[in-house]
Amino acid sequence: MLTAIAIDDEPMALEVVKAHASKVPFLELKEIFTDAIKALEYLKSNQVDLIFLDIKMPDISGLELAILIPKETMVVFTTAYSEHAVKSFELDAIDYLLKPFNLSRFLKSCQKAQELFDLKNGQKPSSDSIFIKTGSEQVKINFDELLICEANGNYVNFHLKEHKILSRMTLSETELLLPSHFIKTHRSYLVNTDKIEKIERHQVSLQGKHAPVSNGFYDDLLDKLNKP
Repeated sequence: MLTAIAIDDEPMALEVVKAHASKVPFLELKEIFTDAIKALEYLKSNQVDLIFLDIKMPDISGLELAILIPKETMVVFTTAYSEHAVKSFELDAIDYLLKPFNLSRFLKSCQKAQELFDLKNGQKPSSDSIFIKTGSEQVKINFDELLICEANGNYVNFHLKEHKILSRMTLSETELLLPSHFIKTHRSYLVNTDKIEKIERHQVSLQGKHAPVSNGFYDDLLDKLNKP
């Protein structure tokens, strides 16, 4: 689990980071700051793994602030100005998010941070599982055990062979977290194509479970399964 803070003098920009962060299962956003000096004070007694840092701020810029933070803390710069990109990477930032950025782009930065964190700590980056928020807990789901993801409003049911896990997220957000062998068979369903045992015109079977197949996704499903 990565811990993070966000620093930006614009409250609305912080709300965007906060909303995106709430949908990343392996990220915990500890605090947000509109005041860079208060953020520095916080860092004196609180260690975090990652900082989302705006560049153009009053009193002290994000580029200046990056020099003052602990060396081991990873930085992702957030800005509306692309001309700062080169300078940001000279400061060893792991990524540069150009505003406005969507969840998909934000998630890429988080995944890059997680991989770097794993390498620094002697761990192999995980490519076979994810952690999903359910209530106040984080639950690990192995891709090999996951059969179906079923959307239900603003929630997704993760169907495993013996049980299911409910998480507050959309199916589109779920799709971003899963490898390419999970594909849609219906606007409300993602299935693990590695586990499909039988295909019928309007449903697929996976180890005793079933998911519907709508007309718009049927051909894509067949193409995926027939690729060598």
